[in-house]
Amino acid sequence: MPLFRRLLLTNDDGIDAPGLAALERVCAPLAEEIVIVAPADPASQVGHRVTTHEPLHLTEHLPGRRYAVHGSPADCVRVALKCLLVDSPPDFVVSGINHGGNLGRHDLYISGTVAAAREAAFHGLPAAAVSHYLRMDLPLDWSAAENRARLALETLADEALGDGELWNINLPHLPPGAPDPRLQHCEAERHPLEVSFERESDRGPFRYSGRYHHRGHNGESDVSVCFGGDIAITRVRL
Repeated sequence: MPLFRRLLLTNDDGIDAPGLAALERVCAPLAEEIVIVAPADPASQVGHRVTTHEPLHLTEHLPGRRYAVHGSPADCVRVALKCLLVDSPPDFVVSGINHGGNLGRHDLYISGTVAAAREAAFHGLPAAAVSHYLRMDLPLDWSAAENRARLALETLADEALGDGELWNINLPHLPPGAPDPRLQHCEAERHPLEVSFERESDRGPFRYSGRYHHRGHNGESDVSVCFGGDIAITRVRL
């Protein structure tokens, strides 16, 4: 039996992203109806940017209730709730599956994936952001990612969120044959991202050179859990 009547799905990698297709497959058995409203183009790391002084164009994609908004992830949730689903709001909003981790306090503010879930929370709706940490030395197994995301969402469906709360879920990137990851509740890492830049010449532009997989952690946070091979689940409060 489905856990939800209606789910709203979105992301920040764009309407055609493989992570969104994977999330739709994850959620198909969990909901009676799925509505997808996602950015027309990739909008990663835009934070909680919203559009207020320019028109927002909407394109309907077939089949099903699939819409592309020419704006940010937060715009997508706003348009969905205030224009498309006014008379039939979703029971839950899920953003993802992001191609890359969204771990620690720093990412919570940078991530468009998390911003979409946060926008839902602003409107009093339960929501979750789902991201997949990436290791450059391993291929991404979307089938395994789907199984892990479904396990997390099914488990969290029984855990109530308070007003102004959302889930931030990060899937680990494991080699083939690794033990199944556990679900671990944890806090967001307080250490900031490694921020560094390189310059090709004395007067040349700066190029970001921070290494995500080298970021510091305290041994107990979401970074620690996900880097250690388990599914990190963080309750985020506005």
